[in-house]
Amino acid sequence: MPEPAPARPLENPVTTQDPAAFKELMSAFPTGLAVVTAMDRAGRPHGFTCSSLCSVGVAPPTLLICVSHRSATLAVIRDRGRFAVNLLHSNARHAAEVFASCRPERFSALPWAPTSRLGLPHLVTHAHAIAECAVTQTMTASDHVIVLGEVVAMAHRQAPPLLYGMRRYAAWPAAAPGA
Repeated sequence: MPEPAPARPLENPVTTQDPAAFKELMSAFPTGLAVVTAMDRAGRPHGFTCSSLCSVGVAPPTLLICVSHRSATLAVIRDRGRFAVNLLHSNARHAAEVFASCRPERFSALPWAPTSRLGLPHLVTHAHAIAECAVTQTMTASDHVIVLGEVVAMAHRQAPPLLYGMRRYAAWPAAAPGA
C-alpha cells in the first residue's frame, strides 16, 4: 500500500463569507439526491430537488431536510405538516433537473401518484425509495429552514442512487466482482 502524501496546509484559503466560494466548497462533497414533495389544501402538488437530507435517528425514524426560506414548497409543508422524500435512482437525472428548475408545472413533466398513507406526491418511475413524513419540528438557520419529520410510511426497491457532486451527476459505482 503506498504511503500517504505528507500533510500540508491548504493553499489559498478563503476567509470571507462569499456565497460563491461556499458553493464551490460544498460542490466537493458529493451527496445523494431526492425530490421533496408536498400537497397543498387544494390538492396541488409541490416539490423541489433536495441534496440537504440526512437521517436523524431510528427510534422514532426521523429525517432532516433543509429548505430555502423562499420555497413555495416550504409554505405547504408548514401549512400541512407533512412531506415526502423521493430518493432518486441513478437514471432519474431528468427529475432532479426538473425539480431544481423554476418551471411552474413541474409535476406535468413526470409521472407521479399520491402515496397511500398521507396522499403525498410519489415520483413513481424516478424514485427508488420514498418516505412519508410528519413534521415534528422546524428551525430557521441562515437562509434555510431545517425541517424534522418522523417517517410514518416508507417503501423502497433496490436500485443505485443518483449522486451529485463537483457540479456533475453520477451513479453509485458498480461493485467490483467478488467484492
